[in-house]
Amino acid sequence: MTRDLQGKTALVTGGGRGLGRAMAEKLAAAGALVAVNYASNGAAAAEAVAAIEANGGCAFALQGKLAGASTARALAEALAAQLSDRTGSDTLDILVNNIGGGEYARLADVDEALYDETFANNVRGGFFLTQALIERLADHGRVINISSTGARLTDPGIIVYTMAKAAVDAFTRVLAAELGPRGITVNSVAPGFTAGETNRHVMDDPEAARQVTENTALRRFGTPEEIADIVYALASPLGRWVTAQNIDASGGFRI
Repeated sequence: MTRDLQGKTALVTGGGRGLGRAMAEKLAAAGALVAVNYASNGAAAAEAVAAIEANGGCAFALQGKLAGASTARALAEALAAQLSDRTGSDTLDILVNNIGGGEYARLADVDEALYDETFANNVRGGFFLTQALIERLADHGRVINISSTGARLTDPGIIVYTMAKAAVDAFTRVLAAELGPRGITVNSVAPGFTAGETNRHVMDDPEAARQVTENTALRRFGTPEEIADIVYALASPLGRWVTAQNIDASGGFRI
């Protein structure tokens, strides 16, 4: 593929597995030096880095569990040190806020722990990491937040997750307005049902899988590589005139 990200630096949170790994591999294949962030699964991050290097790319693992302002600052400092050692500059060109997830629960079954954890994973972590990195983010850089089609659905079983991902989309629009004068684009990408371990329980249930595919215009699950393609397009020069947008990458789920 075209190495149009040569000389760029990128951070993908949760980059060791699933969608995050596919994104890290895609950005590295385009020439970027990629920091593969992980919270606790160092083996998965090491495997992702090894796969990237085996394909001629450059990457390194970066441990740090995102929770709030202090952990975000620590991760930002560790990233700056690594980038300075490797490139001579602590500037970051591409930030992909990929950490997320949430449990199914209806309103009556939501307790404070589930509510707080869902917002911490999907909103709080990315918010404070972006805040910690904003001065090091290069002019004309990219911020890409991973949202979900859940943000636009009205399924009572994912009420907190829907609220959290809707907050990600709102954060995206406001941040785009703030960073626009610096030429920085800010967008969110909303995957639908994507093949992989996160949705393994759905794919292995014939009835659940049928419901997904029948409610998807393209009649199949997506792949991590297809989501990574959208992230790459936004990170590349092709995405220079797109900002404050939520890109639905669901194959037309419940359109």
